[in-house]
Amino acid sequence: MIFKVQAFWDAEAEVWVATSEDVLGLVTEASTIELLTQKLRVIILELIVLNQIVSRDYVGSISFELTSHRQELIEVA
Repeated sequence: MIFKVQAFWDAEAEVWVATSEDVLGLVTEASTIELLTQKLRVIILELIVLNQIVSRDYVGSISFELTSHRQELIEVA
């Protein structure tokens, strides 16, 4: 199982925001991509159990693919 997650940098809030069409209800944010990844490891499992994609007693691997987007502006004087 591979769940696709998209993340983008919200420059105004200064956080990474993650959502997924594969994981119903997934919306979370974190100040760094590393912290976001840690949160996703917990939240994805919780949500796929709640959404009955896997059972509570599931044993095995669950993978997610995190695709991130960040756009920056460079001022040229």
